[in-house]
Amino acid sequence: MSHTFSTNPLNVNMNLVSMTTLTRPQKPNSCFSSSSTFLPHCNIQTLRFLPHRSLLRLNKNNCYKWKHSMFISTKPLLKDGTLSVNGQEAITGVPDNVFLTPLSDSSAFLGATSSQSSSRHVFKLGVIQGVRLLSLFRFKVWWMIPRVGNSGSDIPIETQMLLLEARKGPDLDKSNDSPSYIIFLPLLDGEFRSSLQGNSSNELEFCLESGDPAIVTSESMRAVFVNYGNHPFDLMKESMKILEEQTGTFSVRETKQMPGILDVFGWCTWDAFYQEVNPQGIKDGLKSLSEGGTPAKFLIIDDGWQDTTNEFQKEGEPFIDGSQFGGRLVSVEENSKFRKTSNESQADAPNDLKHFVADIKRNFGLKYVYVWHALLGYWGGLVPNARDTKKYNPKLTYPLQSPGNLANMRDLAMDCMEKYGVGAIDPARISQFYDDLHSYLVSQDVDGVKVDVQNILETIATDLGGRVSLTRHFQEALEKSIASNFQDNSIICCMGLSTDSIYHSKRSAITRASDDYYPKNPATQTLHIAAVAFNSIFLGEVVVPDWDMFYSLHDAAEFHAIARAVGGCPVYVSDKPGEHDHKILKRLVLPDGSVLRAKYPGRPSRDCLFIDPVMDGKSLLKIWNLNKCTGVIGVFNCQGAGSWPCMDNTNQNHVSNSAEVSGQVSPADVEYFEEVSGKLWTGDCAIYSFNKGSVSRLPKEEKFGVGLRTLECDVFTVSPIKVYYQRIEFAPIGLMNMYNSGGAIESVEQCGDPSSYNGSIHIKGRGAGCFGGYSSVKPKGCSINGEEEEMKYGEEDKLVTVTIDASNNSGWDMDIWY
Repeated sequence: MSHTFSTNPLNVNMNLVSMTTLTRPQKPNSCFSSSSTFLPHCNIQTLRFLPHRSLLRLNKNNCYKWKHSMFISTKPLLKDGTLSVNGQEAITGVPDNVFLTPLSDSSAFLGATSSQSSSRHVFKLGVIQGVRLLSLFRFKVWWMIPRVGNSGSDIPIETQMLLLEARKGPDLDKSNDSPSYIIFLPLLDGEFRSSLQGNSSNELEFCLESGDPAIVTSESMRAVFVNYGNHPFDLMKESMKILEEQTGTFSVRETKQMPGILDVFGWCTWDAFYQEVNPQGIKDGLKSLSEGGTPAKFLIIDDGWQDTTNEFQKEGEPFIDGSQFGGRLVSVEENSKFRKTSNESQADAPNDLKHFVADIKRNFGLKYVYVWHALLGYWGGLVPNARDTKKYNPKLTYPLQSPGNLANMRDLAMDCMEKYGVGAIDPARISQFYDDLHSYLVSQDVDGVKVDVQNILETIATDLGGRVSLTRHFQEALEKSIASNFQDNSIICCMGLSTDSIYHSKRSAITRASDDYYPKNPATQTLHIAAVAFNSIFLGEVVVPDWDMFYSLHDAAEFHAIARAVGGCPVYVSDKPGEHDHKILKRLVLPDGSVLRAKYPGRPSRDCLFIDPVMDGKSLLKIWNLNKCTGVIGVFNCQGAGSWPCMDNTNQNHVSNSAEVSGQVSPADVEYFEEVSGKLWTGDCAIYSFNKGSVSRLPKEEKFGVGLRTLECDVFTVSPIKVYYQRIEFAPIGLMNMYNSGGAIESVEQCGDPSSYNGSIHIKGRGAGCFGGYSSVKPKGCSINGEEEEMKYGEEDKLVTVTIDASNNSGWDMDIWY
């Protein structure tokens, strides 16, 4: 079956309809300039479908071919082979088969045509060079990492976001001109997916593919979205909102229902047990976490609870690495570890999953219990023709990866699934499968699911309508089942960092943002943190990025813990029972099991966007976020521990583990600080260093130095100093014993006559420990929930401290009197 685009493949406004609907004149009677307002002798169909903000101009080499141009007032401009944005050249040497479709004053779509129809095209867009750039690309079929560079040859295959820094000065690093930013986002257009890549000639290309040889086209007019702006994070947010409206296939993060697990501490069984997870082990882990004062309030029972079989790994035989990926699902119910059977060896098993879940919720105060499953049920899908699976009509299918994936890094799981095959569920039965599975889990008092192996669909799309269509169908079925069966939008998506999945995320609100946490591999610890931070620039507009589990008792434990504290993400560990560092955990977790989650996805500071914090040998990584009343900056030395995959490491600037890397930190590194500064702000900030336990005062634009060795980090609370009662300058720090100290503060207000010179400052907050605040004037006293408390004041650093008892953990009202 041959495929061509519909006249409205992305459900866009018909005034912006794709050029694929245009009827090109076979031999026009006259050639005319792009400034013409009337087009004589043109086919009426051409006029009918012209975008209202664009004109046709002639290709200079062939007047029988048409190209988009734009009114002069429109910012993106394709003229004489150059794509200019806001008057600055972005791409040169643009081929004649590339088209620009304007969308807004700052944005447009790029597309191209070919003389041949195919299920896969690679189109050249032109040359990029002499500009700082950031690519986010899939280095494995499942996962994405960043890459920085200066030209088109630095853009990897399978790039899904490309950000350019546009400066007018010739010096890329030191120009005093404030930069602007240009973003390129490859899209889904009809049944085709685009990705970006560079070549050795510094040309930017886009790859267009359907994933099914039967689904072909010769053109795509909305393959790549381009937009520009002066603020990189505003640009990303606005671009995704535009695409949400234009496509209708996904929703941005801020419109989604947030699952309750985001605000409580969790434990995942994976790195504690791997597939040997068992009921007693789970109880032991929950018990040791609770006894240490950091109770888990949500649990993920990862791989190992399901009823599966594996013909490639026989019991009693030596383990074959990768054979676990050949396992297939036998039924939607739990296996014999979690259900009593007639087998005497299972005498200690609970009656069933429901009894076990009820038991651990009752005894350990769990609020949420999630379980793991793969998108197709299990790694190897479903067992064909089994009693409980044949109704889903599974078919043994052997995955095929795209050339783009094969050009990057191989993956053991994918390689094994290609070898063993996958019992792929009939798309016509997938809704029934998800509903049967999820309704059964609800009957067992399970609260939600972690759904893994999501990108598998692009490899099995042949004869099923192509990767885009298949992903859309499965994603809709999955999200519908979650909404129908669970109460809390209770899903964590995983192994789904392809735009096929991202641009079909209508409801899902949490997605794993990086490759796995590998506790046994010291070289991946720093890469993990850097990858999630950079990936969150893109992913964070659609979902809450999940930074994955970690060990609290580990050489890199604090590195990971501080990253979670500033990440605005779920916080959960995968400690083995009894193997915890409660000192670290208590800096993340309050006594009631809640966490101080920051407001937004943690992302790199603006001055880190185009540097390599892992391999350039000189740069620290800064991650910023906001709380309700304060900002927070995490600073990490990711140098000297590992190297990015898929690149020539001979160019790495090696630093020893003992070498200190220095950098500059500023309150201005916190974006959107105006959300917390307010009208009373002096322009100065109180800066609290967690490592030093010290407070200093600094104007917002000033900088201070930080030096860290490999795998060292610090976290700084940035609080706006405001004027109260005309003479008192005050800034709350929060709970100084917590990594995200300011996350404990809910509100700050003055409670007396603002025109007077005396009164009280009222602070609402939660959590227990040492509260701190900067005060230019020594207070007269302090009360918590109406009870007067002892207060300390430092004349030199102006630091006010008060101890908040654990009995007030769930919430407190503090009054500081002057």
